[in-house]
Formats: sequence, structure tokens, C-alpha cells
Amino acid sequence: MRGFLFGIISGIGRYAIRQIRAIGQLTLFSLAVFRQLPASFARFFLIVQQVHFIGNYSLVIISVSGLFVGFVLGLQGYYILVRYGSEQALGVLVALALMRELGPVVTALLFAGRAGTSLTAEIGLMRAGEQLAAMEMMGVDPVRRIMAPRFAGVMISMPVLAMIFSTMGILGAWVVGVGLIGTDNGAFWSQMQGGVDFYTDVLNGVVKSIVFGVAVGLIALFQGYSARPTPDGVSRATTRTVVISSLMVLGLDFIMTAFMFSGI
Repeated sequence: MRGFLFGIISGIGRYAIRQIRAIGQLTLFSLAVFRQLPASFARFFLIVQQVHFIGNYSLVIISVSGLFVGFVLGLQGYYILVRYGSEQALGVLVALALMRELGPVVTALLFAGRAGTSLTAEIGLMRAGEQLAAMEMMGVDPVRRIMAPRFAGVMISMPVLAMIFSTMGILGAWVVGVGLIGTDNGAFWSQMQGGVDFYTDVLNGVVKSIVFGVAVGLIALFQGYSARPTPDGVSRATTRTVVISSLMVLGLDFIMTAFMFSGI
């Protein structure tokens, strides 16, 4: 019995030590990326390539997902508001839900599953193919040449994709609420215009999407950079990217929401 308990305690201790070591390695990696970030803008064409690769290839899934989320919000919002005779407030309900929460959060989750895993697999394959080691032997810093431009591309792409998601969601809710159900078109847009504040709602949503982009980008790049140079290691790294990024996005969303909207 004593040996069994000792085994459990030692296993928990080893797991805790591994996690603390991983957090330390992620912190050092993040500092290195931020240190090289200004220099990466000297080769702006690399960032443009990454914005195209990361953002443009995620555009379809973000747009279609935003449209269908808007459809659902339009239906559910109308069914709830009509009970209280407030169906004219459908526009402001959908806009606030998308700009404050669903736009940044769902975009980040979809981005982690689409672009985050792609970045992890790309960097992991570079590690497995010893391309990163070859760059280090030639005196080229892989963090500056490979990691920093990709991280900058993620930071630029995320808020743009979140705004596209919210825009498509609002259009989807308008199609359902006004086009199919018959809510007054003028009330839909005027209520939205009067109830949405630029600084409180729109700007805070943009800040959220930027923070989510930083978190997802660093996690995806670090998982690829630290992956074992085997097919199984790269596969496990991509899985960790999705899981850790999703949990991080949801946790950060709760923290930022508590700070941003606690006084409202």
C-alpha cells in the first residue's frame, strides 16, 4: 500500500515538474520571439506571405462559420425576445454577442484548429528534417527568420478574421430576422447603431482577438519548435496545439471579460 501511494505521489510530482519545465521553455521562447519581432518587419514581404498563408486560407471557414452562427443567433434571439415583445432589439443583441464574445472566441478556436495546427506541423517537419539545425549551423537564427514573421502574420490576421466573422454573423442574423421572419429592417439597424459603443464593444473585441492571436501563435510555434523529430512527435504536437490553445482562449476570455465589462 505504501509503495502504491509513493508511486502515485511520485507520478504527480514528475508530471508537475514536466509542466513547470514546459512553461519555462514557453516563456523563454516567447521572449525570444518578441525580441526578434521588430527585426522581422525589415523583411516585410515575409510577413505578407504569412498573412496570405495564415489568413487567406482561413477566410472561407471563418466566413461560412460566421454566417451560420448569425443564422442561429437570429433564430434563437428572435424566439427569446418575442416572448417579451422586444423583437425589435434583435439587431443589438446579435451585434453585442458577436463583437464582445462569439466573434473573437469562435474565430480563435477555428483559427487554432485550422492555421495553428498548420503552423505546428510546418515547424515540426522543419525540425524533423533538420532544416532548423542546418540554419543554426549556417549562423541564421531560426527564431528571427522563421518564427517571428509567422507570429507577426498571426497577430495581423486574427483581428481581421474576427471582424469578418462578426460581419458575416450580423448579415446572417439580418437575413433570418428581417428576410425570413419579418422583423422591421429599420429597427434592426437603428437599435444596433444606438446600442453598440465603439470603445466598449468594438474596440474591446479587437483587443480580445489580438490577445488570442498572441496566445495561439506562440503556442502553435512553440509546439512545432519543441516537437520530437518524428512523425508521431509532430502528430502529438499538433494535437497539443489545438487542446492547449482552446483552453487558453477560453481562460483568457473569462479574465478579459471580467476586467472589460465588470463595470457595465
